[in-house]
Amino acid sequence: MNAPAKPSRIRGRVTLVLAVLILVPSLWGFGSKFLEFIAIFRGEVDGAFAIAPILNYLLASIGFLLLFLWATANGMFHDIERPKHRLLEIEKQLDKR
Repeated sequence: MNAPAKPSRIRGRVTLVLAVLILVPSLWGFGSKFLEFIAIFRGEVDGAFAIAPILNYLLASIGFLLLFLWATANGMFHDIERPKHRLLEIEKQLDKR
């Protein structure tokens, strides 16, 4: 008989499935809107108004990507439970006073 799967492996797989289910539609919506703005910019005479949304989309996306990479590089996703426990410890200390 096979040993039951470790909870961390199951949790990792569930996280991956949820990430795909959330990120793929988001990427689809973002990409289609971005391509729509580019098509308007290229195809219409008065399409210059689409430059502002295109730049907003690019700058916001690049900014979020850089923040995510910075947080990952600094280990901010390593132990996401620690701040919660630290807050509870500080609250206990304050209650004792």
